[in-house]
Amino acid sequence: MVRAGSIPIPRELIASRYLKHQKSLARRALEQLDAVEGAAPTETDETEPPQPKRRLYDERLDRVMAELVATGATSVLDLGCGSGKLLQRLIKHRPFERILGVDIASRELEIAAERLHFDELSPTQRARITLLHGALTYRDTRLKGFDAAAIVEVIEHLEPSRLGAFADAVFGVARPHHIVLTTPNAEYNALYEGLPPGAMRHSDHRFEWSRAEFRAWAETTAAQYRYSVRFDDIGEADARLGSPTQMSIFTCK
Repeated sequence: MVRAGSIPIPRELIASRYLKHQKSLARRALEQLDAVEGAAPTETDETEPPQPKRRLYDERLDRVMAELVATGATSVLDLGCGSGKLLQRLIKHRPFERILGVDIASRELEIAAERLHFDELSPTQRARITLLHGALTYRDTRLKGFDAAAIVEVIEHLEPSRLGAFADAVFGVARPHHIVLTTPNAEYNALYEGLPPGAMRHSDHRFEWSRAEFRAWAETTAAQYRYSVRFDDIGEADARLGSPTQMSIFTCK
């Protein structure tokens, strides 16, 4: 487009008027205008903006959520619910009619209540979800009767000496039909810049398992409490060291 004063005039019209009887010259003039101005970009010329890399935290919660939905559960436990980020996803899924979040830290439960806007929930929504102060290493009959449970990045915060009590409380007493559990893969730590060899990802972690160690614990626990178990990885995988997060899905026999 060429402008005369403030009124835009199509360049094709200029060329055709001044070179009305010389079509070849008109064509050449248009080609020269294209060369100077640059041809208008087409859809195929435009590049898509780079997509932001998905955060491992979000991918982990999304994958756990997908596993819970796939079970067909209507009642769900979030064991070690923390500040309520998974609970936010759970309450949006209407088939989950009963949701219970449990955490040992009172302050985390307060943050979860704020995150969920408890004061603003409708009576129907409020009736669907409960927050409970409790420890996962004690037998608690209030956790019985749920279809599924999520235990996301929690087990590594327990003292190894308490893992037996944890298994008894969750797999033995609460005994949900499905359990989705995630934990860090210690082997993958070698890929984190700034993390010294042998160091753990969080100062509150009491241990971090290799893939073989996690599989051994999960298979032993499943056999002891009559569950089947399968495994999956979460996050970008390394050919040698695996993925940053490992996941097990237990189903009661």
